[in-house]
Amino acid sequence: MSDTGLVDNIQEVTTKHRWFEDAMAILIGTSLVSFGVLFLKHAGLLTGGTAGLSLLLHYKLDINFGVVFFFINLPFYYLALHRMGKMFTLKTFVAVLLVSVFSSLHDQFISIGALNPIYAAIFGGFIFGVGFIVLFRHKASLGGFNILALYLQDKFAIKAGWLLMGADLTIMLISLSIVSVYQLVLSIFCGVVLNLIIALNHRKDRYTV
Repeated sequence: MSDTGLVDNIQEVTTKHRWFEDAMAILIGTSLVSFGVLFLKHAGLLTGGTAGLSLLLHYKLDINFGVVFFFINLPFYYLALHRMGKMFTLKTFVAVLLVSVFSSLHDQFISIGALNPIYAAIFGGFIFGVGFIVLFRHKASLGGFNILALYLQDKFAIKAGWLLMGADLTIMLISLSIVSVYQLVLSIFCGVVLNLIIALNHRKDRYTV
């Protein structure tokens, strides 16, 4: 018996997330991202975007990562409000706030005696990637350079991808003043793992809600 008839009769059904589903997803997504930050901090590694810049300032000036991450993102909400709308901006603000809070709380409850940098790069990338996917699928982000790059692309026709690559490359090059080449290579590897997870899983043709 052929399955063709059954497949043809299947109708794609899409439903919007309810508010408590969004709330739970943002809680879970930010918990995972902040746990990934914990891995990177203990291994002395970096990442891209405002999180990477916050880690860089944390290492260089010994400033609390959560505090830096929260304040660095403040200027970008104006752009998010005008380009992405009120709900996206609100969710993003909450997500950034929770990552800032959770990244500080983890240190109060978890003590890591030893952490292999390669392990931190791999599993940090895994945790980051899954956390970002959860946030993206519920129309939230962690703000920062992504919003600025999209705004400049619309305003001046500058490719967002090139802007983001340039920002991340700048952060990585500056970081050489405080991290070793080995740590930098592992940080780049972590970024590759993170973006591979997002590329494989964050697709409109696979997720319609």
